[in-house]
Amino acid sequence: MHLLVIGYVWPEPNSSAAGSRMMQLLNCFHKQKWQISFASPAQETEHMADLSKLDIQCDKIELNNTSFDQYIAQKKPDIVMFDRFMMEEQFGWRVEKHSPDSLRVLNTEDLHSLRQAREKAVKQDRSFQINDLHCDHGIREIAAIHRSDLTLMISSTETKLLIDHFNVPETHLLHLPFMLDKPPELDSLLPFEQREHFISIGNFRHAPNWDAVLQLKTQIWPKIRKRLPKAELHIYGAYPPPKATQLNNAKEGFLVKGWAEDAKEVMEKARICLAPLRFGAGIKGKLVEAMQTGTASITTSIGAESMHQPLPWNGVVTDDFNTLADAAVSLYQNKTDWQLMQNNGMQILNTHYQASEWEPKLIQRLALQVQLKDTLRKKHFLGLMMRHHSLKSTQYMSQWIELKNTITDK
Repeated sequence: MHLLVIGYVWPEPNSSAAGSRMMQLLNCFHKQKWQISFASPAQETEHMADLSKLDIQCDKIELNNTSFDQYIAQKKPDIVMFDRFMMEEQFGWRVEKHSPDSLRVLNTEDLHSLRQAREKAVKQDRSFQINDLHCDHGIREIAAIHRSDLTLMISSTETKLLIDHFNVPETHLLHLPFMLDKPPELDSLLPFEQREHFISIGNFRHAPNWDAVLQLKTQIWPKIRKRLPKAELHIYGAYPPPKATQLNNAKEGFLVKGWAEDAKEVMEKARICLAPLRFGAGIKGKLVEAMQTGTASITTSIGAESMHQPLPWNGVVTDDFNTLADAAVSLYQNKTDWQLMQNNGMQILNTHYQASEWEPKLIQRLALQVQLKDTLRKKHFLGLMMRHHSLKSTQYMSQWIELKNTITDK
């Protein structure tokens, strides 16, 4: 099997949950001994993974350039996986035109339009409504899902939303959460007595994470610090902007640490992870890492969404920041409750996120989609319409940009 991944960015597993997720997928495909190519129009970064260790061919591609047509025509992969809907928009019509037999798979990470709609609702100080998704961004993303032969959904909540509200056939969706190794034994982790302080972690370029830092700074941490004057809050995350580093205040115990070379290492040293997320989508890598390291976590309903049902959380879930602060102080000082939360986390990991369960499901489903590709395409008439109209408009826009660039260069 030859797989081509068209990446929105080069994967950075130590920078974001999306980067970790991509590496889980690539490792799964590598175990099958597939021929894998990874192509991206993005700039390379200092934190990107070395994909050559997985024998993956890395290729630079360009947006709005016919050079990709020859590239895809020569490769003719069995499967093309678009990393996020923007890449499907950019390259989907070219794949369909020059490699029509390739199975087209969309990896969403999360529903971008849901995350942005929830953010808009928070900023307008109102509740999110399903009609908030009936916007330009939402229409583009849902259209890309309908055009794809299979879409990988990391959240069960979002999978249900696509089926119930946007009429995406179940035959074109696969719920696929994080695929993780078996968690460590609790006695191999740092005990309660050897841990101290609180931690918050997340890529600063991700809007929900930056908003959470602001909530901690202005509303939550002062309440905790007043009752635990020796405790500190360590803020980690890739790409911290000056506005974030300026929040650092040693006297307040609010320490902006920035990039963490090993997120799990710093997570394991903390007693509690705080994630007061007011908006977002998908499932949260930081909260999985808290479970893996035996660190109790306190988050919101958005933070815990689709992550643990029907099992009890490995900490506290609340949308009230006063309750969140009270829970943080109480759990920080109570060893018995804290150990119970550790056990909860391990049970969640063992029940919901084992690679040994999910990897075979992914491979079997991809094989089935390849086998039934033509039949499923014909049955999904809405998808046929989306490809006919949407891809034509995307094609003409891309060709116009390419012509404009050519004239400008001359």
